Amino acid sequence: MTEPTLHTRLIIPAAPAPYGDDVAAAAGGDRRAFERVYRAHADRVYSLCLRMLGDRVLAEEVTQDVFVRVWEKLPGFRGDAAFSTWLHRVAVNVVLTRRKTSGVQDDRTANEDALDSTPSRHESVGDRLDLEGAIAGLPRGARTVFVLHDVQGFTHEEIGEQLGISPGGSKAQLHRARMLLRAALTR
Repeated sequence: MTEPTLHTRLIIPAAPAPYGDDVAAAAGGDRRAFERVYRAHADRVYSLCLRMLGDRVLAEEVTQDVFVRVWEKLPGFRGDAAFSTWLHRVAVNVVLTRRKTSGVQDDRTANEDALDSTPSRHESVGDRLDLEGAIAGLPRGARTVFVLHDVQGFTHEEIGEQLGISPGGSKAQLHRARMLLRAALTR
């Protein structure tokens, strides 16, 4: 077995070695390797899309769009970051683009009465909290910032750059999301 060289251009530290090989092969046009990459990452991408969009059917559709975009862009993947990081960025960009082109109104005006319209959920099994449901019930902007910051770990500066808002706007949306979640989860 040969040791990896420093001359290897595609380095994928976050994925196990077989996925790294698959990413490199898929970047070269190997469809079977891309299928393995898809299977390895589809659930995580779907989860991100669902959290950002709050709609299962739309999240499934956007997940497919993400992987179409990945197939198109994969030959340009340089390996400067982990593949999973690059894939996450592609997914966030596809979700944000979908939102812009869908004609949905901005959250600041469309979801002002979201607290009143968010259904309360009481489960018969010992009052379990439904965090996923509470996140899905957040207004779109607050949900997006919450997922990007608290779930995915982006900084306010990175979120502001991705969403076209100031870091202060990101902080305000995160605060709003947390207050709405607290209210929804303590009912």
